[in-house]
Amino acid sequence: MKRFEEGDRVRIDIPDETDPDFDRYHGERGSVLEVINDDAGLTTGDERDSYLYRVELDLGVVRDFRWRDLRPA
Repeated sequence: MKRFEEGDRVRIDIPDETDPDFDRYHGERGSVLEVINDDAGLTTGDERDSYLYRVELDLGVVRDFRWRDLRPA
């Protein structure tokens, strides 16, 4: 089950303050460029982990995030 689609506006919400990406990306906003399927959900047992969201942040950076680090903008 995909949580977001291409073109959706999102906000980065990294819940773990010790995550190395927290200081750089937490609170930033952007648009989903692409939804990539992988097999991470087989490893975690959570179907939502089978989607990687490629996001172009408003600051011009393109990064990949999992559903748990994204919220609707």
